[in-house]
Amino acid sequence: MLTQKIEDQIRESGIIAVIAIDDAADAVPMAQALQRGGIRAIELTLRTPAALDSIRAIRESVPDILLGAGTILTSDQVDAALEAGAQFGVAPGLNSRIIDYADEVGLPFAPGVMTPSDIERALELGCKTMKLFPSESIGGMKTLSTMAAPYKHLGIGFIPLGGLNETNMASYLSSPLVAAIGGSWLAKTDRIAAQDWDGIEATAAAAVKIAAEAKS
Repeated sequence: MLTQKIEDQIRESGIIAVIAIDDAADAVPMAQALQRGGIRAIELTLRTPAALDSIRAIRESVPDILLGAGTILTSDQVDAALEAGAQFGVAPGLNSRIIDYADEVGLPFAPGVMTPSDIERALELGCKTMKLFPSESIGGMKTLSTMAAPYKHLGIGFIPLGGLNETNMASYLSSPLVAAIGGSWLAKTDRIAAQDWDGIEATAAAAVKIAAEAKS
């Protein structure tokens, strides 16, 4: 489960940049570009060999960014993410063994959900902030509003990811059900490889502006 402090930071951020990075040397300039654009939280997915070194580098050089590790599927990855300096962990699905282990070792954790049964199991395990994945392909905000209605009074929050972009993000962020959105379009792999830091900063700034308008 996430700590109250991390939950509050995620809600304040509004947007979590979800990044897959191939070269750890690009991690710090990428994070700095996102930060200049107004992004305050990053999730680095553990899908590449460079992910853990990238987490270490960002924690050392860009300490003001709230930094999480994504695609956590095993207890070994929980340990590795914590050792690298991740401040929270995220999974695409709900694995009670991983949630319990993350809680045991002290890594704030948000599981992925897609059904009411997933939500109930997450709540049973103490998780009130959950990743909704894949969001757009299951019906987006319309599905989330309907599915979450029986649990809304419990103070739950969601981090939708999957198919979000600057054209639909406002519909999510205007809902009190949404703690923050996950944005994989903010710094795509090819733009990182091209070291297009100005372009990444501009994309981030545009998203932050939309988020601020949606929440006002």
